[in-house]
Amino acid sequence: MSRDRFTCLYLAIMPLFSSAQGLEFSDDPENLGPNINSRYTEVSPIISPDGKTLYMNRMYHPDNTGGTDDSGEIWFSTLNEEGTWSKAKNIGSPLNNANSNFIKSITPDGNALFLANTYNRDGSPGAGCSMSYRTRDGWTFPKKQNIDGYENRSNFVSFFLANDGNFLFMAIQMKDGHGKRDIFVSRRMSENNWSKPVNLGATINTSVDDSSPFLAADGETFYFSSAGHGGYGSTDVWMTKRLDDTWTKWAPLVNMGDKINSPDWDSYFTIPASGEYAYFVSGRSGEGAEDIFRIKLPAGAKPKPVVLVSGSVLNSKTNKPVEAEITYESLPEGKELGIARSEPKKGEYKIVLPLGKKYGFRAKAKGYYAINEYLDLTEIEEYGEIVKNLYLAPIELNQVIRLNNVFFEYAKSVLMSSSFPELDRVVKLLEDNPTMKIELSGHTDNDGSDEFNLELSQDRAKSVVRYLVSKGQNPRRFTAEGYGETRPVASNDTDQGKQLNRRVEFKILKR
Repeated sequence: MSRDRFTCLYLAIMPLFSSAQGLEFSDDPENLGPNINSRYTEVSPIISPDGKTLYMNRMYHPDNTGGTDDSGEIWFSTLNEEGTWSKAKNIGSPLNNANSNFIKSITPDGNALFLANTYNRDGSPGAGCSMSYRTRDGWTFPKKQNIDGYENRSNFVSFFLANDGNFLFMAIQMKDGHGKRDIFVSRRMSENNWSKPVNLGATINTSVDDSSPFLAADGETFYFSSAGHGGYGSTDVWMTKRLDDTWTKWAPLVNMGDKINSPDWDSYFTIPASGEYAYFVSGRSGEGAEDIFRIKLPAGAKPKPVVLVSGSVLNSKTNKPVEAEITYESLPEGKELGIARSEPKKGEYKIVLPLGKKYGFRAKAKGYYAINEYLDLTEIEEYGEIVKNLYLAPIELNQVIRLNNVFFEYAKSVLMSSSFPELDRVVKLLEDNPTMKIELSGHTDNDGSDEFNLELSQDRAKSVVRYLVSKGQNPRRFTAEGYGETRPVASNDTDQGKQLNRRVEFKILKR
């Protein structure tokens, strides 16, 4: 089909799509300019969840390892305080070499990159995908990811790692697919190991190429590119919503409209956790053959809002940063939802949490006990950012450790079920340290009489001991003490101070 005839077809169908979706964009796509785009080809953009770092694949650029013969290397740019992008830099070795290198995901903490292809020590590539982690000195040599039953009969591939790190999407051509490349999903089984890919089904996949999967931070809204669903050009960007946990049932597809999709090739859709802007690649006019564009998203094109939680992991005794693993779970069931890592030098971390739930999260490092934090996001209705430091208590004699996620019925000593995940971790600590003995202590604010508070705190400490004993621990390993309101850690003049004073702690009496 000639370009003129193709354009006429595009103009004929454009009103149909615009009225069907009701996606009213307030702005036109913005070419990100010469700091991002060159006269060469830029594809495969990945915006970090905090929206502050943009990774891309730059093809046949003279500053690639293999020069103008190098089909692709990873470059990145950072957003400064004035809202402009720095001049893109080559990320260097070991992620870039003389072969084709491209990033497909970055974790919310910014400390792990998911890469297409595998890396052999002799510099040669292999089929599949890899992970690299940030260290004090740079990025680790990429580690191969093992996907059960993986095959790809196509010369092309794309991947996306979900923000929670538990689901891996891939556009590959398998024997049991719908035609050319289909989009599949695998579940994390263990570190570096993934389940057999599951086809996302006929709502998404067609007999021709379906590619560039992207799952938004809400864990439900899914964007992808397809040459098989019609639209404005040879490849269009589409949106749908996951309906259940099978990954095969989806809401009707929504074309992202003529502001994103053009008569040319449009693909590689990526958005930060805020959902404010979409970044994508288009063959429309720009600096080079394909460029990276940005557009502000209307409400109808956005995922559900989430909260971006950030802070530092610190030693509770010295206040110095600690390199740690951060895990977060839903409460009260205690189901682990995801894993992150703190930055090695400053101990900084980031995680993304969907709204509507209660969460516990903690850092974990050898030689430390994690002080759990608690967040209730059931009442929040829009995107937000929360700063919260995580503390690790060194496991040493006389160390006092607060149990943040232990909850009781109001003015009673009856443990609530949401306390069990926290107390189960105390059980694990005791199992790992069979000679350890601890004191469980209860504390209250100054509401009520001194006598009532002392008795309540004592009963709550005993209630915790009973739970630990019910999990098989020897009662001789514990003492239970109630201190009532006599040991405040904050002023009782504010609700926040009172909340800090109402607590359960344990003290290590013997290692």
